[in-house]
Amino acid sequence: MLDVPVYNKQGVQVGSMPIDEQALGGAINAALIKQAYVVYHANKRQGSARTKSRAEVEGSTRKIYKQKGTGNARHGDRRPPQFRGGGHTFAKHRTREDYHQNMPIKMRRRANRNALLGKLRDDEVRVIDSLAFDTPRTKDFKAMLEALKIDRKALVALSMDPARCANARLSARNIDDVSLCRVDQMTCFEMLNHRYLIIEKSDLEAWLTGPSSRTDKSGKANQYSATAATADASAGSPARAKGKAKGASK
Repeated sequence: MLDVPVYNKQGVQVGSMPIDEQALGGAINAALIKQAYVVYHANKRQGSARTKSRAEVEGSTRKIYKQKGTGNARHGDRRPPQFRGGGHTFAKHRTREDYHQNMPIKMRRRANRNALLGKLRDDEVRVIDSLAFDTPRTKDFKAMLEALKIDRKALVALSMDPARCANARLSARNIDDVSLCRVDQMTCFEMLNHRYLIIEKSDLEAWLTGPSSRTDKSGKANQYSATAATADASAGSPARAKGKAKGASK
């Protein structure tokens, strides 16, 4: 059982939160986390990379200098691949590529919870009693980060209620090395890309007892609401997530 300290915005410990290690996997499964990380990473690719051939590069077709008498090599215009700003020799013209990878929902959830266990053991999670701010002010959010001794990249998991986290979102969105996400989008990919995780106590409790905790046979997508299915489908493209949500709501 992990006894995680709970802080206020001034960096003072005001309590603790017991978390069962067995509920998060018990031991770090590096292979599972790596597999899930690769899936999340691949599914962020748009597959829309394109390059231009020499015929598609904008520029004049005028011959750059006369054919003979200069001592230089023979050239036409400035758009061949060997010139800076020229076209590509083998330009990519294929249709949109699909790099999507699939992974069972229960495996993704186990990987997400296991990644959280690793950050808890490394003391890289800052649980806050409340992330509510009276007014949106970047200076106040920076002061909170300094009080919590956040000196590297940090992921701030905000509440799913937009009104509740509006001021916190506006206060933190312009700070370097601080990324924001909703608590239901807190995946192993996001957690491992940041040194610290900042989350409100009530949101962490809801995440631990919510759909992400169902990693046994009851964790099938068709047993949940459309909202839960959409959150679990965040590893895929928006179109795939929408399709999964429709299937779950039937």
